[in-house]
Amino acid sequence: MRKNTDMSLYPALAKDIQWGVVRARFAIGDEIEESKVSNVAILPFAGDRCIIFQVADGSWELPGGTLEPGESYMEGLRREVREELGAELESFRVFGQFRCESSSKTPYRPHIPHPHFVRLVGYGDVRIVGEPLNPEDGEQVIAVEAVDLEEAVKRLEETGRQDIADLYKLAFAIRQEDRSIQLTNDEP
Repeated sequence: MRKNTDMSLYPALAKDIQWGVVRARFAIGDEIEESKVSNVAILPFAGDRCIIFQVADGSWELPGGTLEPGESYMEGLRREVREELGAELESFRVFGQFRCESSSKTPYRPHIPHPHFVRLVGYGDVRIVGEPLNPEDGEQVIAVEAVDLEEAVKRLEETGRQDIADLYKLAFAIRQEDRSIQLTNDEP
């Protein structure tokens, strides 16, 4: 087991999370059962800075969202990064997933797996290329910023999003470890 994946370091992710009618449990790993994926999210970075975004109600959120009909999770991620961050996706590595169960009688959208589904989570590099697109049916983004990890965590915690704060901390730790492994493998 990697040293940075001790879930006691990320208490908001070590327990069930309730999102309305959905109960979710986070699990570390990169195995993907594509037929169960309903959503994808990214912990975006530009260099060593975390990219965070704020929506109209003042909260800071996690970039990503629900897949459209027939859309792969990578297509959905590219779309969401463009819509919410005004950015292009340069890389993405899945490191976990929320295993979800809905108590609703019907799926959130007809094409989404129900009642059991997965929200993929990964980290990656993005490049800001413009303004967020702010489609009418999406969150209305009012700010996109590149900040250090401590500032990202502070802002997320201040708006009650300890789950996203812990995801940023975990993604940062896994990313650093991945980079260290890559450097070791690149040595002659």
